[in-house]
Amino acid sequence: MQEIFRTLVINPGSTSTKIGVFDNEGCVFETTIRHSVDELQGVISISEQKSFRKNVILEQLDYEGISVSKLDAVCARGGLIRPIAGGTYEVNGAMIIDLERGYNGHHASNLGGIIANEIASSLHIPAYIVDPVVVDELAEIARFSGIPELPRKSIFHALNQKAVARRVAKQLGRVYEKMNFIVTHMGGGITVGAHHHGRVIDVNNGLHGEGPFSPERAGTVPVGDLVSMCFSGQYYLEEIMRKIVGNGGLMGYLLTSDAMEVERRISQGDSYAKKVYEAMAYQVAKEIAALSAVLKGNVDAIVLTGGLAHGKTFTDMIVERVDWIADTIVYPGEDELQALNEGALRVLRGEEQAKIYDNKTG
Repeated sequence: MQEIFRTLVINPGSTSTKIGVFDNEGCVFETTIRHSVDELQGVISISEQKSFRKNVILEQLDYEGISVSKLDAVCARGGLIRPIAGGTYEVNGAMIIDLERGYNGHHASNLGGIIANEIASSLHIPAYIVDPVVVDELAEIARFSGIPELPRKSIFHALNQKAVARRVAKQLGRVYEKMNFIVTHMGGGITVGAHHHGRVIDVNNGLHGEGPFSPERAGTVPVGDLVSMCFSGQYYLEEIMRKIVGNGGLMGYLLTSDAMEVERRISQGDSYAKKVYEAMAYQVAKEIAALSAVLKGNVDAIVLTGGLAHGKTFTDMIVERVDWIADTIVYPGEDELQALNEGALRVLRGEEQAKIYDNKTG
């Protein structure tokens, strides 16, 4: 009989905390705990957030009748730590220091490893994080940008990209570490990664201005014109940044980031909305084709995932342009709790060894 491992999974967001309890791959319980503005008001520091959210999680588990004494591990979404290779990392003192200091920036996800460590330590069980957004496996040649002072950075939807790539490999009866995929995560931001034998050797920085435009982000823009805009005297730094992240892409053109709303407009005959939507699919296809060159044409499959992959109209427009490269597999949505659980399970089952985080490098 297969041994059963019970894992608590934690995914903190800015105004909510998603939690789940899994017995092996099976979800026993999951929920999203929403935090009101009143609750968060005055709870600003990392230590205050940690205590507040940890207590809310434990109270919710107690309410559901789930005993923490039965847990084998706690696994959380990784935060903005130093660039690291992909995989499952055991939370240690070095990681806690970087999470608390906000080494790569302050974000709610930084709380994940901290809270997981607090709960796990009291139970004498391991705490893990899996594939944070700062996963960096870029080939050296991919780091050149054209300006020596501005090397390309790896910031992408690592957790979902790698989880889906592993699932597709298993579906095909193969092993992720022996395959080549081009994986496209399509949500509020869009990242396209070249997965070569288990490593993402090239990927667009989905946060700050690379790759296709998306529902909320501008992607790659004419850089000379952007520089002129920055020095025109008409905009503050914050306004320019909002044009790049938040008010770019669909939001910039159509004043909405809701793809379902865009598809509704198209169905009602809005030709401009249709053109913008097609342009976004066009840019995604271009990025996929570019990464096929990175993999020298040796592509086992193209994978489309994330929220936008639910839209058949949108995915069809992409497939039409890239099906000559390789078969396209559509894996809509993202299940971050399941992905985190799978990362912990691989270590608990001895399928891979937990990696050690070092804050003296990176």
